[in-house]
Amino acid sequence: MSAFKSQGRGHLDGPVVVIGTGLLGTSIGLGLRGRGVPVFLSDPSPTNQAVAVDIGAGRPLAELGGTPQLVVVAAPPDVTADVVCRALADYPESVVVDIASVKADIQSRLRSLGADLSRYVGTHPMAGREKSGPVAARGELFTSMPWVLCPSEETSGSALQVARSLASDLGAVVSQFSADEHDEAVALVSHLPQVMSSLLASRLQGTPLHALSLAGNGLRDVTRIAASDPTLWVQILGGNAAKVVQILYGVREDLNRLIGTLEHPSAPGARLDLAQLISEGNAGQARIPGKHGGPPQAYSWLTVLVDDKPGQIAQLLTEIGEIGVNVEDLRLDHSSGQNVGMVELSVLPNKHDHLIEALNDRGWRVLQ
Repeated sequence: MSAFKSQGRGHLDGPVVVIGTGLLGTSIGLGLRGRGVPVFLSDPSPTNQAVAVDIGAGRPLAELGGTPQLVVVAAPPDVTADVVCRALADYPESVVVDIASVKADIQSRLRSLGADLSRYVGTHPMAGREKSGPVAARGELFTSMPWVLCPSEETSGSALQVARSLASDLGAVVSQFSADEHDEAVALVSHLPQVMSSLLASRLQGTPLHALSLAGNGLRDVTRIAASDPTLWVQILGGNAAKVVQILYGVREDLNRLIGTLEHPSAPGARLDLAQLISEGNAGQARIPGKHGGPPQAYSWLTVLVDDKPGQIAQLLTEIGEIGVNVEDLRLDHSSGQNVGMVELSVLPNKHDHLIEALNDRGWRVLQ
């Protein structure tokens, strides 16, 4: 397993064919066109293709006059293998990649179909938005985001280089995994969070509104991705079910342990077990990579009260810049029943006290 950050422009000359003009396919087209690479688009939906063409992501596939250097399959996961197989047959001199979020199942399916895997690379850009479709596309969507390459044993070095160039041309941070390594990793860092978020959010369906009025950032943070597209996630979870279910077995054991403890919260050792469970969560959370994918780093938090009116947050951030402190992270919440916003800021620990003092001097209301 290896990883490296791209430097400068890659080496794609094109033309590039993009099959599928949803959010990711159209964003790839916009990003490549912005770098001068000719792009041609195809989609089963004439409307989606027309919209993608109209916003400048490429030209219709019918206008392609030569052999593409690369074909990007941006199809739904359940049809990706069939579309890749057809593309390998239709373009016998081209490299073909897909961008589906599961890899081992697609690779196995292609091998069973007798596809030419020497020209195929499974890839997965770890980027997206809450919105979908070509109108939500952005050419900079992949900038500084992870993009995983999953070559098979048969993949040629030249095909792998073309796939790497695609990701690096779009500004992504490129890494290389085997298909199984990839699926195991995303089961934990992507698919399990979706499942847990959806399970928690489902408990809110019958909750009285006066109870939900007490919700703060904790509930919003944990349930944000529960708004994801059900159709897409049926395909993702079905395609990676074996890896996800192994993790869920472990979650089930932890839940059973917690339930047993809470059923007898005054029993000897119960409080220690609860503390250990929370501590284990602390240890796991601390291992999540920090800013720009670097090593985890502890930050200090402070909260600034702002009036709930236009321009306040922009003014706060402008003044923090004038003070000379870099904001590492930011969260926004509102005080229940009050026209006051609460801006939670994280900064480097050695800047924490200085920023509080400087903001107080400028008249801001700071909570430590």
